[in-house]
Amino acid sequence: MYSHFLLISGLVISLICLSGAVRAQTVENLTPDQIRQFVQQAQASGMNESQMEQMARSRGFTDTDISRMQQRILETVGTPTRPGSTSAPVVVTREQPPTPAPPTSTTGSAPTTPTVFGASLFSNSNLTFEPNLRIPTPRNYQLGPDDELVIDIFGNAQQTYRPKVSPEGSIRVENLAPIFVSGLTIEQAEQRIVGRLRTLFQGLNNGGGIGAQVTLGSVRSISVTLLGQVVRPGTYTLSSLASVFNALYAAGGPSPDRGSFRDVRVYRANRLVKTLDIYDFLLRADQSANVRLHDQDIIFVDHYDTRVELAGQVRQPGLYEAKRGETLRQLLNIAGGFADQAYTASISLLRNTPTGQQLLTIPAGDIDTFAPKAGDRYTVGSLLNRVENKVTIKGAVFRPGEFALTQNPSLTQLIRTAEGLREDAFLNRATIRRLRANLDPELISIDLSKLLRGQQPDMPLKRDDVIEIISVGQLRQERTVSIQGAVNQPGSFPFVDSLTVANLIVQAGGFTDGATASRLEIARRIGSDTAGVPSEQNTRLISFSIDRNLRLSPADAQLVLHPYDQVFVRTSPRYEAQKGAVAVGELYYPGPYAIRASTDRIADLISRAGGLKPDADLLSARFTRQGEVVSVDIHTILNDPSNVGNLLLEDRDTLVIPRRTELVRVRGEVLNPATVEFEQGKSFRDYIGEAGGFTNNAQRSKVYAVRANGKIVSTRSFLGIHRYPTPERGMNVVIPAVPPKEQNRLSATERAALLTVISSGAAVVLSVIRLFL
Repeated sequence: MYSHFLLISGLVISLICLSGAVRAQTVENLTPDQIRQFVQQAQASGMNESQMEQMARSRGFTDTDISRMQQRILETVGTPTRPGSTSAPVVVTREQPPTPAPPTSTTGSAPTTPTVFGASLFSNSNLTFEPNLRIPTPRNYQLGPDDELVIDIFGNAQQTYRPKVSPEGSIRVENLAPIFVSGLTIEQAEQRIVGRLRTLFQGLNNGGGIGAQVTLGSVRSISVTLLGQVVRPGTYTLSSLASVFNALYAAGGPSPDRGSFRDVRVYRANRLVKTLDIYDFLLRADQSANVRLHDQDIIFVDHYDTRVELAGQVRQPGLYEAKRGETLRQLLNIAGGFADQAYTASISLLRNTPTGQQLLTIPAGDIDTFAPKAGDRYTVGSLLNRVENKVTIKGAVFRPGEFALTQNPSLTQLIRTAEGLREDAFLNRATIRRLRANLDPELISIDLSKLLRGQQPDMPLKRDDVIEIISVGQLRQERTVSIQGAVNQPGSFPFVDSLTVANLIVQAGGFTDGATASRLEIARRIGSDTAGVPSEQNTRLISFSIDRNLRLSPADAQLVLHPYDQVFVRTSPRYEAQKGAVAVGELYYPGPYAIRASTDRIADLISRAGGLKPDADLLSARFTRQGEVVSVDIHTILNDPSNVGNLLLEDRDTLVIPRRTELVRVRGEVLNPATVEFEQGKSFRDYIGEAGGFTNNAQRSKVYAVRANGKIVSTRSFLGIHRYPTPERGMNVVIPAVPPKEQNRLSATERAALLTVISSGAAVVLSVIRLFL
């Protein structure tokens, strides 16, 4: 196809070049150099075959012109080669031959084309059939022109000759007459050459102290022609040691599309000397038919006769060539036989008919004698995901699982195979899940106790039966007990028989430090025993005591827990973990302090911290509880400890008494927010004035101050007169902004509707006025 494309390309380029100024020149008058130039231009052309033929016809050239140009190109150039390769078809070794790219496969698309068995042998770049030139000379090797011989004379005389076989088939040694060796083997040639050399060396190879040996030096090249259905047919120059596989590899092997891999013929002097079956080498490494080639041998690859496809569960799916007389079994053996998951009872066959295709099923017994036909497609299916003789037993047996029905035909036998029933097996009822003939499920109940005692006949099993024997524990709610309160690991625990309170406390990690063992309590569900329980009571409460060594009194020692009991362990009324508060800042002894009693207050904390230093700023003192600042007046608290502001201390309270500050901060809607010094006697407006005064957006009635202790003091207003807070050290003055007014503008549609209503109303009013005038 590629050669034909180049022919058409060269043809079209030639015809185009013939048009115009050179139109008078005919195809027959073109010189060989012009034709070669046209072919080179065709190789660089980017048009396809149909485009080039269409262009040629559009220029006025007939089919006769196209045919004449094809003949001239064939006569001048011969079989065109691929771009970048040499024009001479002489090949000794080659790189991997180009192979068609495998068809892409997408989801939902047709399956990919199957591979031809054996085609990869000649497209593998890691595999080469080059002859080994370092082996000893084969004794049956026949000499020919250009072979080099090495003649070694040793012993009393030493000499080496390296004559080459002339085209006439002879060699020349010293001044002896030509010795004809063409067509002789090495052994025959050695006898003839030694016989001639005895005229120069007396007693040669006759025990006279002089010996001679003839070996083959460099080998000649031979010309071999490959014809028929090969990838690249042509004449190839190979080593004289080359075999049939060497030649086939050089030519790319049989064509995967149409060539036979089982009928490769070698012709020598118009006589068939060997027929090669490549499958013998692929399957058994048999090279007995891989004969050594001679000069002018012809290798012919015929079309394949019968090719079939093996798909599905075979070890090597693909396209296989069948010889006459071979059966389907032999083809399966070539493909490696059935795969592990193959369904071997039958094989599906899709066979071509004169009008379409026919689907056949080949039973397993006919595979050995079934004769394949060309185009057959055999598909080996997969085994069903189904076990033919399986029964299953689950639940309260020692070895649950799947077992063979043939060895366990009855329920009692299956139980024995499963190592028997567990002690907790519920014997009153077991179930068998079975599929009916129409695959509808049914459930069969069995009384195991009667079955095992022989009071009822044994139950025969069927395929896919599932026997489930439940345990006693599966028929009741999960039983637990719980313990809460002063134990290290409170929670729920599985109930066991004879479980005591002491055992439960041990499982819960023992008592905590604050636990009191004198007040333990059990909350128990009321079941059938309602003695001594009032009718309105739903839970029975049981109180008892135990020492910290987990020793019960003799009476309480008999107390055993029931399922779902709840045990409560109380904490000692005076037990409490240590709590603390922190006092920092301008104190004589700042730091953390323990809260001694629940009556400790802020004044007590300051007193324990050694009191206030002279520079302490009580107005800026801050008291924090759980991350939140609480406004307190430390000055009032110290002067009057009974004041409600003297709060009770809680765990992790923090008191911060900073150093006295002389600053006042003004923030918000002023012209120049600033921090200024505090001066006694200045008014609130004076500090705002020092910040540049109010802005136009200031909301004067909402001005407020944040004292150093976090307390907020707002402005009071009456009849438009604002009474601002009294200035203090460390105060923050905040002037908020006037909130933006809401936009209540009407849309164009709303305005139009409103105008319409107003106009209608005005018209009505005017009408009424006219009536009364």
